[in-house]
Amino acid sequence: MHIPDGILPVPVTAAGYAATAAVTWYSVRKINKKENPRQDIPKASILTAAFFVVSWIHIPVPPTSVHLVLNGLLGAILGYFAFPAILIGLFFQAVMFQHGGLTTLGVNAMIMGLPSLIAYFIFRLRKFGDKESRWKTGVFGFLSGAIALAISVAMFLVILLTNIPADLDVGTERAAIYTLAIAYLPLIAIEGFITSLLVVFLQRVRPRILDGV
Repeated sequence: MHIPDGILPVPVTAAGYAATAAVTWYSVRKINKKENPRQDIPKASILTAAFFVVSWIHIPVPPTSVHLVLNGLLGAILGYFAFPAILIGLFFQAVMFQHGGLTTLGVNAMIMGLPSLIAYFIFRLRKFGDKESRWKTGVFGFLSGAIALAISVAMFLVILLTNIPADLDVGTERAAIYTLAIAYLPLIAIEGFITSLLVVFLQRVRPRILDGV
């Protein structure tokens, strides 16, 4: 679900970089307000590496294939660290494997990083009401993973559909974009399930990992 170089016009890529800079600044500002801003760096580093690697796990969904994103998982576990973590992961994917692009780095960061922050706020809802329980952690973990990817797919779809290059066959490109977006629908449930399992597991064996979110 990475948008490569050469697809989007310059104003869109510039807007992507401007928005990414703003959200990164906001996230870092929130991180620095913590009592110990450095405390979650090891956790963020591990999940950044996981995000970097997981894009190579492809799941065949004929006539195409999709890959795991896990932006909802990063949001649920990392909180405000999620956006910088995803930005760094996308940069290294673009530089090392040409997965995505440098001109579209800002747009891709918004597509995957902004929903991760939304996932963070969704996951925090487990603390409202009665005492936090394992089933609430599981439910809101599922919602975090599923909704984050669903938003990413919707953003990906809208951005590409509204910026199809004039020199391409619009009908063919739209069909390809719709096909790819539909292929991600089963993955929405899968990522919700993965996120739910992992946060429940962490709550059971290392609850302090979830203390900050």
